[in-house]
Amino acid sequence: MRPKSLNKGTSVLLIANKSLSLHLKITKIQKNMGLYNALMYLGCLLLIILSISCTNRKKLVYFNSTQQITLSETNKNYNPILKTDDLLSILVLGLEENAIKPFNMPVVPVSFNNGYAVGSQTQPGYLLDPAGNIDFPVIGKVKLAGLTRSAAVDTLKEKLKAYLINPAVLIRILNFKITVLGEVKNPGTFTIPNERITLPEALGIAGDLNITGVRKGIMVIRDVDGKQTEYRIDLTSKDLFVSPVYYLNQNDLIYVEPNRAKINSSVINPANVGIIISSVSLIITVLALMTR
Repeated sequence: MRPKSLNKGTSVLLIANKSLSLHLKITKIQKNMGLYNALMYLGCLLLIILSISCTNRKKLVYFNSTQQITLSETNKNYNPILKTDDLLSILVLGLEENAIKPFNMPVVPVSFNNGYAVGSQTQPGYLLDPAGNIDFPVIGKVKLAGLTRSAAVDTLKEKLKAYLINPAVLIRILNFKITVLGEVKNPGTFTIPNERITLPEALGIAGDLNITGVRKGIMVIRDVDGKQTEYRIDLTSKDLFVSPVYYLNQNDLIYVEPNRAKINSSVINPANVGIIISSVSLIITVLALMTR
């Protein structure tokens, strides 16, 4: 028979082995939990990144509607309104060349440099003063601000009848320009030669909206009677075509706001996302090796 002391020693050894085995199992479980938590963190990170980049189709497509596109009567008959600080080209035509000469500004001649012509012949313009007047030859002060171009033509023709027989008048706005800023491909200020441009055309000139531009809140800022007035336009709706800013006025400012993804990207720099994911992957790899 074995001594009792030996049996007790064997029992203690078995208990110690079981305790060590249990401790190792617990340690392994804890390591696996650490790996599980790391994977969860990585999954959450990837989910956040994907949620930032995801967007609804209806938020991107222009003019979502089953209704037929129709312009309002105002937009159908659009005619730019002359404003203070507009620079006008005014040309008077008539049957007698000598009779109309006093009413037309002289054409600026072409300059020459080393025998080569520089620039092109241009006609100086009339600037509407703060009171909305121009100082027209022979006639003097004429108020044109607040008139459409066709109404301004009629006003000048009526005044010229005292000096000319059946005069004709041509008026152009030389500084008709609009500014597009924000989330577009080519922001800037653009001169419009034909004095007639729609909001979609202006955005097209600026290269269209970036994918990060808000299409449901295009801001148009317009000077109305000396006061800056803000309009909000939804490009995804056909209501745009009856909006008062469907046709733009000279000096209108269009601003395209960044969407949530763009704003979030300013906090989470896309350039650092790859570094973050690589770091997390390295940590997971180390944890995986430690659990073996």
